[in-house]
Amino acid sequence: MLVTVTCTSTDNVYSLEVSPDIELENFKVLVQVESNSLDIPHVVFFHNGKILLGDKKTLTELGVSDNDVLIFGPAPGQASMSNAGNAPGLGQSVSSINNSRNTGGGAGGIDWGSVQLPTASSSRPAQPQQQQSRSRSDQENPESIRQMFLSDPHQMSLLKERNPKMADVINNPEEFKKILEEQRRERQDQEMARIRLLAADPFDMDAQRQIAEEIRMENVNQNMQTAMEHNPEAFAQVYMLYINCLVNGHPVKAFVDSGAQMTIMSKACAEKCNIGNLVDHRWQGVAVGVGSQKILGRVHMGQMQIENDFLPTSFTILENQPMDILLGLDMLKRHQCCIDLNKNSLLIGTTGTVTRFLNESELPECARLNKPREVQPMDEGSSSNLQEEEDRLLAEALIKSQTEAEGGGTS
Repeated sequence: MLVTVTCTSTDNVYSLEVSPDIELENFKVLVQVESNSLDIPHVVFFHNGKILLGDKKTLTELGVSDNDVLIFGPAPGQASMSNAGNAPGLGQSVSSINNSRNTGGGAGGIDWGSVQLPTASSSRPAQPQQQQSRSRSDQENPESIRQMFLSDPHQMSLLKERNPKMADVINNPEEFKKILEEQRRERQDQEMARIRLLAADPFDMDAQRQIAEEIRMENVNQNMQTAMEHNPEAFAQVYMLYINCLVNGHPVKAFVDSGAQMTIMSKACAEKCNIGNLVDHRWQGVAVGVGSQKILGRVHMGQMQIENDFLPTSFTILENQPMDILLGLDMLKRHQCCIDLNKNSLLIGTTGTVTRFLNESELPECARLNKPREVQPMDEGSSSNLQEEEDRLLAEALIKSQTEAEGGGTS
């Protein structure tokens, strides 16, 4: 419906197309945004000579219909304070409207007599109100907020969990103030966007899509809160399965990965275990998965010792592999291994040997969950060169595989 709004202090007129179901509190914020009157702390609306009360009521419930005119301005208490400082306020506007009504001016027959003008005593703020305003200003002061977090370890732990960006600069007052103001502006912009969305045309498809997305995110957040309450272990990180073994007499921590097709060893581990001279470079290629890595070759048979068992295993050597050894399905199936998560151990079916999985403190550096993450800067040129190199290696591997297939060779 179309609602015409005029301001008592500026006499500007605004025509707004809003939904009849918009609540009064949202309508107030919308009018303040449209009229650039956010500096007015308390705004009231007049309709047919009466003040609209009930922020949670809709305009329809308050008796506002299509093509109605509303007058807004500061609350009567705020108006008297403005009059005490010789500034234009609601009291002066109401008084001028009453004078025009008594002289036959264009008041339109509206009964403004029900509006009670404030007395001089109301312009004197009470002491509790000063204390409340002082406490409110302290709560909005960035330095007070920062000191509150520093003095309360529990709040500090919650801040690190829920707002790590702010927790990182808690000891820097300037950066803390900057981030706090940025987050406040973001929340204010989101609230303004939400209010504009509620006041938009109900037949606007873009607005309906945004409302549907907002409802979906509310359901997602509610689902996450329910999971955190009833299934908190789902948010805990689990470390991968590693075992201790010996390769050619050298101790190595091997990653057990039943989702990998073949057993993999890094180039550095092959050199450390003194089996680099056994690499068959005829098995070069590209390993493609989440990323792509160059295959240097293959060690057809190496000696791996798990507990007291000596198991012959073949290794595919990769050039850049953070893990030393990755035990894939070829080795697990060959020795009929069974992953027992109940006992946290690996059972070798061919020999009956059981070896335990390592704890988090025993894992290598590349597999620890609490290790610091270091992000290396990469410009656009190096990123594009890396992608081009991966594409080139993949194309060469495909051409080589097709050539061998046509020539009857084995891959």
